[in-house]
Amino acid sequence: MNLLWLQSGGCGGCTLSWLGYEHGPLFQVLADEGVELLWHPSVSEAGVDEARELIAECADGRRAVDVLCVEGSLLRGPQGSGAYHRFGGGRQSMAEWVRQIAGRARHVVAVGTCSAYGGVTAAGVNPTDACGLQYDGELDGGLLGPHFRDPSGLPVINISGCPPHPDWITETLALLAHGQLGALDLDDYGRPRFYADQLVHHGCPRNEYYEYKASAGKHSDQGCLMEQLGCKGTQAHADCNQRLWNGQGSCLRGGFACIRCTDPGFEEPGHPFETTPKIAGIPIGLPSDMPKAWFVALAALSKSATPARVRENARVDHLKRTPSVKRGRK
Repeated sequence: MNLLWLQSGGCGGCTLSWLGYEHGPLFQVLADEGVELLWHPSVSEAGVDEARELIAECADGRRAVDVLCVEGSLLRGPQGSGAYHRFGGGRQSMAEWVRQIAGRARHVVAVGTCSAYGGVTAAGVNPTDACGLQYDGELDGGLLGPHFRDPSGLPVINISGCPPHPDWITETLALLAHGQLGALDLDDYGRPRFYADQLVHHGCPRNEYYEYKASAGKHSDQGCLMEQLGCKGTQAHADCNQRLWNGQGSCLRGGFACIRCTDPGFEEPGHPFETTPKIAGIPIGLPSDMPKAWFVALAALSKSATPARVRENARVDHLKRTPSVKRGRK
C-alpha cells in the first residue's frame, strides 16, 4: 500500500509527533506492515521539482495512490481560489492538488485536528478561509464536501489531535493496509474508534482527586484540574492517559489541563483555556454523559466525605500526607 503525505496550513507538529514513534524504527515498521512511503515533505530525499512531478503523476492518474494523508488545514482563500497556498511555488493551489488526488486515492486520511476540522489555523476571523478535509469545525463540508467517499465507501478518516499520538497514525495505516478498517470502526466525527471511544479521563492519575472534587489551585498542584483550571478530560475523546506519550507522559501527567484537542472547535472554547467557566458555581463543561443535577449532588456528597489526606495533597506539588497503614485484621 503506497502512501503520499502532503502538508498544508499547519505547524508540522503532527509529523514531529509521528517521528517520535517508539515501538521500533518507524519506516521499518511501516514496511513490515506493507506500507510504502511515496513522498513526505519532511523526510523524503526528493527535491521540489521531483516532488512536483510525482504529485502531478498522482493527480492525473499516471501513478496510483492507495492512501493520501494530509497534514494541516486546507486554505481556500482568497475568494475560493486557494492561492494563499501554492505548492512549491507552482501555479496550482495545494487545495486543488488535494481535490484531484483525493478523487483518485483508495483512502483519504486527515492527520491532526487542522486537516480534520480546521483546527488552530481556522481560529478567529480565519482570514485564509481554512477548513478541514471534510469538516469545517463541527459542520459537514470542508474542502471535499460532506458526501465524499473513497472507493470502499469510507469518508475521510480523521486522526484528530493537536498533535495526534504517533500510535494513532501508525495503527490506522496498518489497519488500512490489512483491510481491517471499515465504516463501523469510525465514530460520528470520522475518528478511528480504537482511540476515540475512550475518554482522556480514563486512566487519569488525578482521578482520586476528581472523585472527591479536591481541586488544584494552580497547575503545579496534584489535585483535579476540572473545577478551577479548565480541564476537559471528562469530555475529550482519546486514550492519552492509557496510551502514554513517549511511554510515560500525558498533558495531565505534565501538570496541564486537557483542552480536548481531538474534538472539532477546541481552538475556540469561548473562554481562556486554563479557566473553568461556571454558572452559579457549577462548571458549564460537565462530563459528557452526566446530568447537571447528578453532578451537583455527587459533588456535594464527595466534598463532604473528602479524606484529609486527599484534601491536603490536592493543593501541593508533592505528597504531603501519605495513605495510612492498616494494622491488624480487617
